[in-house]
Amino acid sequence: MDKTLRNSIIVFLFSFLIICFWFAYEYSKNVKVKRLITVIGEGEEIVTPNIAEIRIGIITKGEDLKTIQEENDNKINKIIDFIKSNGIDSKDIKTENYTIHPDYDYNTYPSQIIGYSISQNLKVKIRDLNKISNILKKVVSEYGANDVYGPDFTVDEIENYLEKAKEKAILNAKEKAEKIAKTAGVKLGRIISISESSISGRDLSSFYNSAGRGGGEYIIQSSPKIEPGSQEIKTQVSVIFEIK
Repeated sequence: MDKTLRNSIIVFLFSFLIICFWFAYEYSKNVKVKRLITVIGEGEEIVTPNIAEIRIGIITKGEDLKTIQEENDNKINKIIDFIKSNGIDSKDIKTENYTIHPDYDYNTYPSQIIGYSISQNLKVKIRDLNKISNILKKVVSEYGANDVYGPDFTVDEIENYLEKAKEKAILNAKEKAEKIAKTAGVKLGRIISISESSISGRDLSSFYNSAGRGGGEYIIQSSPKIEPGSQEIKTQVSVIFEIK
């Protein structure tokens, strides 16, 4: 390569690098790096449940499958009619499961089928909490339910309470950020972003549970006292603030 050409290329490259460094330097002077504060805010709402869910089931055992099917169906149908007679809408009564399985005698080889077990369960949503006690008592003592669980208390339209908890969480985050900014000797700017990090609902209710599993009778002598208690709805938000 010609010596003059080579020197020209070296000079060009050197000049190009100087120009690049100069542009980078000038750009860095004009671009401001954003200073940010990220905080986690918490908010909660404590509400009184207005809905109860109970599980009501019939377990029937016997040697003849057709006979115990009829017995199980008759009992569960009477329970459904009784629940509806208490003002519970059909949309709030749901068949949760229906199972049939054989019972074996494992003392013989090979094992022999000695009978069958049928389990049929309903999930019932009760909107008038004053009716829970009477329904629980009678489905067991008068209608033969022997697989009962509940009530599980919840809140209708829980989204409204979640929104209120979220508002409190954002205000909590702002308070935290203002304290941090004051301690650091800076001024808090606008909110850059908000993201919901977690939601939880802790039940503070009292529960009544009864489970008489099997084919025998389970009798409630008196109506249980049901207390819905309260439910704690919590949310967390992550908020990023700009520092002025």
